[in-house]
Amino acid sequence: MTGPPEQAPDTPRPDVVGRGRLGRWRDQAVALGWLVVVWNLLWGDINWANLVGGLLVGAAVLVFFPLPAVSFGGRLRPWALLVFAGRFAVELVSASLHIARIAAQPGYRPRGAIIAVRLRVPTDLNLALTAEAVSLVPGTLILEVDRDSGTLYLHVLDTHGPGDLDVGRARTLAVERRIVRAVGSTAELRHLDVTSPKKGTRP
Repeated sequence: MTGPPEQAPDTPRPDVVGRGRLGRWRDQAVALGWLVVVWNLLWGDINWANLVGGLLVGAAVLVFFPLPAVSFGGRLRPWALLVFAGRFAVELVSASLHIARIAAQPGYRPRGAIIAVRLRVPTDLNLALTAEAVSLVPGTLILEVDRDSGTLYLHVLDTHGPGDLDVGRARTLAVERRIVRAVGSTAELRHLDVTSPKKGTRP
């Protein structure tokens, strides 16, 4: 008699935490918090008006356009969250300056490319957070998300060769790593360490 099929070793998913009423409220609060953050980033300014507006818009989205249930089984790590925010701010400024330099060059036509990046922690929450963080950086746009394989398809601007494509993939995986370190579970962190590149610097 055979047991239940085992999960593929290359795409393990963390154990699902039991969901009660408290768990559902917590997941809604986390989703609302991220919607408020995205709203303020889109406006480019953090003030009381944008915070209140983000709360209202986020609440409306969750009420009228309910998202599939996404269980948050991770753990919030304040220091890793600060590291993620700092690196994100640096990349945001650097990418903005790069786009401005391209726009200021008369006659220059940047070449774009579409790359596929398979994430190492293919949970719905990690896919959503990584896709949001990557798409907010100028010069990168998420085109499609393959939920089954945990793959992001993104368009990157100003590519000159295969090396630039590798850099784009490495940056996306680096964003994923910082997100998992900030809000991931212990099992996700262990899986991330196992699947990290062994040569050179880690993304």
